[in-house]
Amino acid sequence: MGVGGVVDDGAVASTSDVVDLAHQLPDVSHTDHDSYSRLQVAGRTFGYLWEPTRTVGLRQTLAEQLALVAERPEVFEVQFTAGGFGWVVAHLHHVARDELAELVFEAWRLTAPAVLVAERDDQLPS
Repeated sequence: MGVGGVVDDGAVASTSDVVDLAHQLPDVSHTDHDSYSRLQVAGRTFGYLWEPTRTVGLRQTLAEQLALVAERPEVFEVQFTAGGFGWVVAHLHHVARDELAELVFEAWRLTAPAVLVAERDDQLPS
């Protein structure tokens, strides 16, 4: 791993990693559309995946959205804000799988029903 979490050894995350990590979490569904895929938990969206651009949009807190973009603007960009959440786009060619696991888990945790979050505790997908 390079400075600031930027991958420099070729071990970058892929779009299939996003799907694999998401499906390790309870009650996740994945729906393909023409130009993107939607990730949902209990019918609520927590992520969008764009295969052609190798990017993923994930729900985060507003503070985390701003921190990620400020710290690594070559990796993260603001997607939009809604309902007190800040969605962030991650360029997967700059993200390691372990960091992606944290991002996917946090997006899921911010979206999932409280009972699922409590059952899962802090166990990240691998």
